[in-house]
Order: sequence, then C-alpha cells, then structure tokens
Amino acid sequence: MLVYPSWMSVSNRALQVLADALRHRRRAVGSRWRRLSAGEQALLVLAHLKKGETYTALAGGFGVGTATAFRYVREGIDVLAAAAPTLEHALGVARRKAFVVLDGTLISIDRVGWPRAMTGPFTPANTNGTG
Repeated sequence: MLVYPSWMSVSNRALQVLADALRHRRRAVGSRWRRLSAGEQALLVLAHLKKGETYTALAGGFGVGTATAFRYVREGIDVLAAAAPTLEHALGVARRKAFVVLDGTLISIDRVGWPRAMTGPFTPANTNGTG
C-alpha cells in the first residue's frame, strides 16, 4: 500500500466544535475507549464530508478498520445533525434577513451547456425526438 500526505483547508473552529460535540457524546453514552481521539475522529469526519474520501482511504490513513471508519463517520454526522437547527428555526432566522444563501454546494458536471442555436432531434429544445 502506498501512503501520501494530503492537504485540506478546514477552519480550526469547525474542527474544534465537532471534536467537542464528539467528546460530549462519548461521555453521554459512556464510551470508555476509542482507537482515535475525538479530535482525530472529527478530522476523519471532516475529510469524508469535505473531500469525499472513501471509507477505505480513511481507514488506511487513520490506522483503523473500514467498518470503524464508517461508524466514526456515521457518528460524526449524527452529532452534527443533532446540533443543527430545526427547519422552523432556520426559516424564522431567514425571514429576518435581507437575503439568504440557501446552499453553497457546487456539483461538478461534465457539460458546459447547450448553444441556443442548437436545434434538431434529442436537444434540450426538442427532447421528444420529433425534430
């Protein structure tokens, strides 16, 4: 197996907030021992969420099993979901703002767009194929 260093920009605050929430959850459920510290688990979760790292890659990089990496990511997502505001609360805050950015997700695509002059069968302007 080949190992390489990688780089990821994550705010220190995001890492600290998630690590603190994981520590709190571990105390609440009475977890006595984990292979990774709460800070390392937080970094693992953020690597999965930010970079889309696979469970296998995370497991190899953090020295845990693939199933453990999966459980750690699921636990981190559950902790983040529990801390998130409800829809009603978010809508209440949004109503008091001048403008709201609903989602900053960028989805990679392999199509740039269809030229307006493009006509004929199987184009967006004529998807029924009748020409």
